[in-house]
Amino acid sequence: MTQNTSPSPLRGAAVLVIGLVAVIIVLGFALVILATGQAGTPSEVGQVNALAGSSNACVTCHCNTTPGIVEQYGHSTMAAANVACESCHEVEEGYPGAVAHEGTFVLRSPTTAMCQTCHQQEVAQYYQSRHSLPAYVAMVGAQDLSEEHLAMYEAIPEGTFNPDQERNALYVLEGPEVTQFACHSCHNIGQPAEDGSVGQCQKCHLRHEFSLEQARKPETCNACHIGPDHPQWEIYHESPHGIAYSVLGHEWNWEAEPGALTVNDFPAATCAICHMSGFGSTGTTHDVGDRLTWFLFASVSERRPAWQDNKTRMQSVCLECHNRNFIDTFYTDADAATEKVNEWVLESREIIRPLEDQGLLTDAPFDEPIDYVFFELWHHWGRTAKFGVWMQGADYTQWHGAYEVLADLAELRVMVAEKLAEAAAPAEAETGE
Repeated sequence: MTQNTSPSPLRGAAVLVIGLVAVIIVLGFALVILATGQAGTPSEVGQVNALAGSSNACVTCHCNTTPGIVEQYGHSTMAAANVACESCHEVEEGYPGAVAHEGTFVLRSPTTAMCQTCHQQEVAQYYQSRHSLPAYVAMVGAQDLSEEHLAMYEAIPEGTFNPDQERNALYVLEGPEVTQFACHSCHNIGQPAEDGSVGQCQKCHLRHEFSLEQARKPETCNACHIGPDHPQWEIYHESPHGIAYSVLGHEWNWEAEPGALTVNDFPAATCAICHMSGFGSTGTTHDVGDRLTWFLFASVSERRPAWQDNKTRMQSVCLECHNRNFIDTFYTDADAATEKVNEWVLESREIIRPLEDQGLLTDAPFDEPIDYVFFELWHHWGRTAKFGVWMQGADYTQWHGAYEVLADLAELRVMVAEKLAEAAAPAEAETGE
């Protein structure tokens, strides 16, 4: 008997339905997995360009001449707030530093006076900081300041304590061919402008996006706070705070609203958190010395004016993560270490005093090796040791700091003894002794 093997119409329809259902289920799972994988991931599209479709004459022209700048500014919060190019660049004819441009007059680089129009408190705080005139005077000296700028400088805490002039001598010795690529790159942050305002905000707030994340990240401070005389960048990276940033910083809330950041935004300290940001109960400031207790930059450090208030503000930041006993112990020990480095620097002065008393050192700065050893002892190694202490960088406190100070003290003793012996030799020869 022959068996009929042809499929029935009902069975074929059932198979088709089952297949369609299976396809729908698979596609559904795929969409769920894709959506789950993208949850919490920043958009790859980027921020909205606030200048897209703008009919502003500056934007229209510069889209052709400098499109990168227009693109950057279009993504800034200032562009989103309808701050036009003219608000920062355009000035009246005859304004100091203005140049004629397309039927109007502009500043190629806006001065602090332009920023002050909207950011009055920030500029006032900055004017009281080491980043203003003291930074510039540390390079060129105060002798060429106008009466107005000299009065402003002397009203700043750092302006009342500027005992070390050797850096000014180095600036002159090296000359403009070198210093324009060296000293000016950082110290011009406090340079007076032609209109009388002081400073260059763009040293920290890079044009033209003016990004919160960029200004807050330690890499921005790295532009200047690096090297043998002020290695804060290197010290930070070996500290517990810096390790946390290096490993986990990509998860932090860099775009958090300014003024009241918390440990939920920044679980560990950055340069900005310690020195500038509003964090916990401590308010925002553009005075980077507002929370410091010592003039650590000096050869022999002294307490800052109102250092007790500064200490309270800094410790309020610390208390967001650390307990009171830890903080008090740390400050007591760090104060003692600072005093110890001071003692070494004072000892170096006593070592060379016989040469000064006998007129065996010339008046010209940096004209013989002993001048460099004496300078580096405090300017490189003494300062580095103190910075290392306060920023918790053991290697910079020790091998790039204290060890080098002790080595230079030993070298100074030998150099002084040799000079004294050379000076005594002719006298002994004349007397026949």
